[in-house]
Amino acid sequence: MKIDIISVIPDLLQSPFAHSIMKRARDKNLLEVNVINLRDYTTYARAQVDDYAFGGGAGMVMMIEPLVNAIESLQKTTTYDDVIFLTPDGKTFNQQMANSFSLKNNLLMICGHYKGIDERVREHFITKEISIGDYVLSGGELAAAVLVDAIGRLIPGVLNDETSALTDSFQDNLLAPPVYTRPVDFRGWKVPDVLLSGNHKLIEEWRHTEAINRTKERRPDIMDAD
Repeated sequence: MKIDIISVIPDLLQSPFAHSIMKRARDKNLLEVNVINLRDYTTYARAQVDDYAFGGGAGMVMMIEPLVNAIESLQKTTTYDDVIFLTPDGKTFNQQMANSFSLKNNLLMICGHYKGIDERVREHFITKEISIGDYVLSGGELAAAVLVDAIGRLIPGVLNDETSALTDSFQDNLLAPPVYTRPVDFRGWKVPDVLLSGNHKLIEEWRHTEAINRTKERRPDIMDAD
């Protein structure tokens, strides 16, 4: 999979992809992540990429020309399955969306800044608008890092145990059940006997029941989600 990210501050995205699972995915050539500096595509003086909003008001707006220049330049060599704009008013990202994106070949992400991007870019180039929550960040870079991590870990071969992702929270609209490891008894706090029984059928039944109970208690809203 190839993911290209257009950013005004590309240095913000160096660390998230240089460690742990994302580094492993890139080292295995299972995931290619390219961070593109939007300022390389502007024709304005001092690498300007933003300007005042028509009609007045506080805050700056990312200009249409640099963004279109960047998108169209990238499209000359890559056919994107989706062009994603990270924005607070987009559709809230979830596990099912991550699953779907992980099956794609090429994605382009655009990190918003300031008061957002010129609406004409959204109208003519963006295919998906995504938010990671009902709050506002300084820019879309952190949101892009969240999407890449959530999507990248689902690519076959990235995780050492590929079944691990299938038991994550939000798969099948359930939270993950409780997990335990050694020691069996710590300060009198004991691991449930069923997990030590060796009876895999009983263990799976216990885990499923615990997942349902935890979801009912903490996130009943996701149980009936599409």
